[in-house]
This record gives sequence, structure tokens and C-alpha cells, in this order.
Amino acid sequence: MKFKKKVVSLLFLLIGFLNTTSAQENLSLQEAITIALRNSYDIQLVSNDVQIAKNNSNIGNAGLLPRLDGTVTEGGSLQNTTRTQSSGTEQTLNGVRNTNMSYGVALGWTIFDGLQMFTNLERLKELEKQGAVNAKATILSTISGVVNAYYNVSREQQLVVARDSALDVSTLRLRIANNKLEIGRGSKLDVLTATVDYNTDTSAYLQEQSLLRNSKVTLNQVMARDLNISFRVDTVFDINSSLEYVGLARQMEQLNPELQNAFISKKLAELDLKLVKGQRYPVIEVNSGYEFQRSLSPTGFNTQQRANGLTYRLTASVNIFNGFLQRQNERNAKILINSSELTLDRTKQEIGAQLLRTYQNYSTNLDLLKVERNNVDVAKQSLDITLEKYRLGSIAPLELREAQRNSIDAVARYLEAQYQAKLTEISLKEISGTLNIQ
Repeated sequence: MKFKKKVVSLLFLLIGFLNTTSAQENLSLQEAITIALRNSYDIQLVSNDVQIAKNNSNIGNAGLLPRLDGTVTEGGSLQNTTRTQSSGTEQTLNGVRNTNMSYGVALGWTIFDGLQMFTNLERLKELEKQGAVNAKATILSTISGVVNAYYNVSREQQLVVARDSALDVSTLRLRIANNKLEIGRGSKLDVLTATVDYNTDTSAYLQEQSLLRNSKVTLNQVMARDLNISFRVDTVFDINSSLEYVGLARQMEQLNPELQNAFISKKLAELDLKLVKGQRYPVIEVNSGYEFQRSLSPTGFNTQQRANGLTYRLTASVNIFNGFLQRQNERNAKILINSSELTLDRTKQEIGAQLLRTYQNYSTNLDLLKVERNNVDVAKQSLDITLEKYRLGSIAPLELREAQRNSIDAVARYLEAQYQAKLTEISLKEISGTLNIQ
């Protein structure tokens, strides 16, 4: 009777799980990546940085364009004045109001500064490129995170099915043990042992369901959407087994964002040296403008004055001596170039080593996948044969349990081999800069 209650409870649990599953959406990998690329906070933040760098990359920000300023000034005074003339006559004026007003436009243009303005423009363009490279790195990282999380859900989804199948075998074994006990051909010990194994498999099944739910939460988090959305994913692991190391290494040299960033940093260091050297040359500026002035002074020699006209000026300045700071700044800039070259070489070596290690793991995982796929077939055949013999009563329950354990372990190892093979494939594509949504 207790066994029947347990079976009924489990059936209700499975029915509830199936009903929940039927209401879930089918989520493909490409849909998951599209959602993540649209919602990702990191991508939105780096996109803002790219836009700022793009806005800054212009000739005006580099200093190539003139400056034009307009000014308007109006003021005055209200005074009490006492004047003594040479004849001794004293004159007192109260509330004398003086006013003055001026307006005009002023043009300033640096026409030569040791070519620093052109170097600045080139530097701004490199910063724009660096922003685009950082954006690409963020996109690749986001896609990689989605793929990893997606296939983890797929693995857990299949493990739930495997645990469910194992639970079916334990249910059948417990029913057979109870039937044998009722007709006097079995023992209470067999029933108790079957009950313990049944409970163990039930616990494992429930734990696997919990892992599946948590993996879905992780994928929802990576996609930056509502964490409570439930869904189903594809269970087919489409693994590309034809990746070649030589081709990946060549693509890495050209497309890896971290390497591209190191190249740009080296270029920026070289441009910084050009800026410092440009300070050795004179700076030539042209200034011009138009101004109108008017003033009223009732007590002055001229009671009213007006003036308007064009102004112009050519200015040249050169740094003759600044306490040897010029030489010091140039030396420091050269050291920074050397540091950027060392960083580039180190980055090449680190990423090259990462690619080689990942490719070796990728090759090993493909070999393991073939072995584990064969193990699943062998373990399934063994379980089928053992189960049939157990029904006929020709083997002991422990042999069935061992075959059952071997079968679920083989499935778990096969799914893990699939998952690891896919992870290393995605990692290789990310390192080589060729990862996309296809």
C-alpha cells in the first residue's frame, strides 16, 4: 500500500512537470543570442563608449579649425565729481553718468604647432578603432557566455530525462520485489533494498530538476531578461569537429580583439612621442576680429567717442628652455613605446598558449566523445539484457542495480563529453575572433 502511494505521488509529480514543460517556450540558440545582444548591459555600456569615441574623432577636437568668439560689453558709472581749475575756480558735479559699450567678434587660428594637431587627429581615430575593438570583445564574450549557458541547460535537460528513465527501472524493480514477496518467492530484504534504491533515484531526479531550473535562471541572467521565464532548449549538440589549428592561429593574429587592442596601444604610444616632439617647434597663431566701441563721458575732454574697425595679429612662440622637461618627456615617451612592444609580445604569447591548450583539449574531447557515445550504446544493451534476466529471476537484484548505475553513468559521461567538446569549440572560435551567431 505504501508503494502504491509513492507511485501515485510520483505520477502526480511527473504530470505536473510535464504540464509545466508543455507551457514552456522553445528557445533556439540563435534566439537566445539575439536576445542577449539586444539586452546586454555590457554591450549597451561599451556601445556608449564607442559613440563617445566616434563623436570625439573630428578635426575640430584635434585643433585644426579656427576659434570664433563673439563678445558684447556694456557698463558705466554714476559719480559725484569736484574739479578745481587752474584759475582757482572749483566746480562740483553730482550724479554724473558715464557709459561705455562695445561688441565684436574675434578669430583665433593656430596654423602651425609642430604638426601636433594632425597627430591629435590620428590619435583620436586610433581611439575610435580601440573602442570598436572593445565592443567586438564584449560581443564575443557575450555570445560565448550565452552558448555556454545554453548548452548547460541542454545537458541538464537531457540528464533529467536520463534520471527519469533510471527511476522507471527502480520503480519496476520495486514492483517486482513486492510481487515476489506477496507470492512467497521473494524476501523482505529485497523489497527494502529496492525501496532504498528507488528513494535514492527519486532524490537524484529531484536534484537534477533543481539543477535544470538553476541553469535556466543563469541563461536568463546572461540574456538580461526576466529570471522567471521558463523555456525548453534544443537537445542536439551541433559540434564542429573540423577546426584546424593552423587556420585558427592565422585568424587569431588578425581578428583576436585582445591582440588588436595591444597593436592599437603600441600605435598610441608612438603617437604620444610625436606629440611630445612636436613641442620643440614654434607655435604660430593668427588672430583677427572686428570691434565697435562707444563711450559717453559728460565731464571728459570729449563727451562722446565712437570707434570701430578691424584688428589682426600674427603671433609666433617657441619653447627655448623649460628646465630640460622636453628631453625628459621624450625619454619617457620612448620608454612607454618599449613597454607597449613588450606588452604586445607578451599578449601574443599568452593568447597563442591559450589557443594551443584549448585546441589540445578540443581534440581530446572529440576522442572522448566517440568513446562515450559507444559506451552509451553498450551500457543500454547491457541494461536491457540484465532487466530481462531480472524479470525472469535468473540474476540477483545487485546485478540489475549495477547495470542500471553503469547506464546512467555512461549517459552522464557522454553528455559531459558533448558539453566539454562544445565549450572548447566555442572557446577556440572566441580566441580566433571568428565566433558568431551561426
